[in-house]
Amino acid sequence: MPIDPFAPATELAAAIRRRDISSRELLDCYLERIERLDGQVNAVVTLDVDRARAAADDADRATIAGEVDAAARPLHGLPITIKDAIATSGIRSTGGAVELTDHTPDEDAPVVAKLKQAGAIVFGKTNLPRWSGDVQSYNEIFGQTNNPHDLSRVPGGSSGGAAAAVASGFTSFEIGTDIGGSVRIPSHFCGVFGLKPSFGVVPQRGYLDRVGGGITDADINVFGPIARSAADLELLMSVIVGPPPELEPAFRIELPKSTVSSLAGLRVGVWFDEPTAPIDHEYRAILMRTVADLTANGATIIDEHPAVDFTEQGTLFMRMVTEAMLRAMPATAQAGSVTHLAWLDMEDARVAARRRWADYFASVDVMLCPVTPTAAFPHQRGNLAEMTTVVNGQTVPYLVHVGWTGLVGVAGLPSAVAPIGRTAGGLPVGVQVVSPYLHDLRSVAVAGMIGTYLPPQLAV
Repeated sequence: MPIDPFAPATELAAAIRRRDISSRELLDCYLERIERLDGQVNAVVTLDVDRARAAADDADRATIAGEVDAAARPLHGLPITIKDAIATSGIRSTGGAVELTDHTPDEDAPVVAKLKQAGAIVFGKTNLPRWSGDVQSYNEIFGQTNNPHDLSRVPGGSSGGAAAAVASGFTSFEIGTDIGGSVRIPSHFCGVFGLKPSFGVVPQRGYLDRVGGGITDADINVFGPIARSAADLELLMSVIVGPPPELEPAFRIELPKSTVSSLAGLRVGVWFDEPTAPIDHEYRAILMRTVADLTANGATIIDEHPAVDFTEQGTLFMRMVTEAMLRAMPATAQAGSVTHLAWLDMEDARVAARRRWADYFASVDVMLCPVTPTAAFPHQRGNLAEMTTVVNGQTVPYLVHVGWTGLVGVAGLPSAVAPIGRTAGGLPVGVQVVSPYLHDLRSVAVAGMIGTYLPPQLAV
């Protein structure tokens, strides 16, 4: 059976179980594509070929012998890459920082361990910005990752290498991190599905956001899957959800199942227009086409948003995310850290905002909003606070790219990104499907109903 490198992970796993393809054949397919195509994209920065091939051969022997429990090992034989910000045993894991150029962890991050226990085979790591701190993906060690749909443009960040690898058919799926949009923005820019889970439902130990990092959780940050279908996201969440290791003896996390079976009757809130965060006219037209499709399929559109102020919540996000990332910054920046009392005041403001979001979702099933103001933008360099971007011909601050993702992230809500179309220039765009806290699978279900994976022309 010919191997389709663009097939969703759920289909590839089923093909391996049926012995239509082997794990070794799929791995070699990805490796051949990386060798042939990744020179242009630069998504995969480290490979562990020999160990991966040995693991794939072991997986194939177990398949042939009938020794695979599909329920316990739903990812059996799937070769995967992992964002380089996540510690992976025996494979160089750098966080994109020169300080960790030769860092090879002795232990897997809990998420990686869960994936391996479910049968996945890690064969490489993917690129990112230094300490996951940008919506582009370049660093001093590995250089720049390009968008496989247009090499002159960014793949997004910080999980840009991850999304580019999934889009290009280099891996079965990916796991990224998201503190300001780092799963959602690359998924939007690269035409793939991504999920920022509810805060706290996926262990984030092993997150390389600084030297000595990974031993505690970073506020706002989550680990989440990037894949080629919403069904993949659902499968991967069934594997990676759980408490941090020290709580496992007494705690378990079971997300509510989605009750959404069709678009008919679905109550969909829409928040596309915000004076302080305008979006590209062409992108907005694609978003509105999606809304029209929802209406045609029986959904009820509610043109209202939560009783939160976009600017106030954006300011709260920027203050809190900056504090969460300060330990990776120079000492001069750390000198501006807020007091613990000031942090507690911000936490009070966040709790109040979360309550307003919860009130909103009492009468709305999901909310749609943009991911960023535009499709993927051209590569650029500079100080994040001083850089600019262009929206509808107007020059605006660069950090507008995290406005819509920060709005959702600071409240800890789940948000799935579904690819919904292309611009006239062929660039993919997506939409955030936001749902109530812990109702991640509802976001995923709706994303699957409205989105379609958009493969790049580059990866043939």
